[in-house]
Amino acid sequence: MLETESTTLLIDAGLGRKEMLRRFEAIGRARPERVDAVLITHEHSDHSTGVAQMAREWNCPAYLTEPTHREILKMFADDPENPGRKAKIERVEYIQPGERFEIGDIEINSFSIPHDAADPVGYCFRKNGVKVAIVTDLGYLPELVKQHLREADFLILESNHDLEMLKMGPYPWHIKQRVMSRTGHLSNTIVSDFLADSEVFDARARHIVLAHLSEQNNNPDVARISAAEALGRRGCDFAFGGTLHIASQRTPLGPFDL
Repeated sequence: MLETESTTLLIDAGLGRKEMLRRFEAIGRARPERVDAVLITHEHSDHSTGVAQMAREWNCPAYLTEPTHREILKMFADDPENPGRKAKIERVEYIQPGERFEIGDIEINSFSIPHDAADPVGYCFRKNGVKVAIVTDLGYLPELVKQHLREADFLILESNHDLEMLKMGPYPWHIKQRVMSRTGHLSNTIVSDFLADSEVFDARARHIVLAHLSEQNNNPDVARISAAEALGRRGCDFAFGGTLHIASQRTPLGPFDL
């Protein structure tokens, strides 16, 4: 959730209403009175399963690409375990990757990311010179994505798996191949290479959050040590002076003031 004095946005909705409200309570705040929009990155269930419910909860539009919306509707229709689940999003605003638009006082840029989804995007948010960048669920970091991550004051970046843990872990081989592919997920190694490279990562961020960690193929301590070591390899002139955080799938993180 991203808030300014006058605008509140929810980015992705992989949780239902009950769990979402529980997590607000866990960080010591009440249910927001108003959410201006729900922005969806892609259709996979851990990012979209609650979008219709959350949009109804706050009577707000959902922003997403048209191919993503089509896949969400199909996903609901094909779910035999939840035949009565409401898939209809009452208010939809279609966006295009690469589009710049505004919601309230927040300027938003969407950009394409390489993932095995219909039309996946990452987002950058700006207000009064402060920039927040969110990018998860991508198999590698193209130059376009790296450019969008520059000058971010707050960066949420996927660090999904440790390669050795994935190779030795419980997943079937075809799933391991998918995760390691260029449309899969970022490894700790790829993230570390990015964070250590002063030519592509400017280290401006006050906070870096490593997110979307696999519970089977990663470990928070492993991810933290890998990233911290990479940040420590930067030269003095390009040192990272912010704080590194590890997001959990089960415990909310924040709030952060920017």
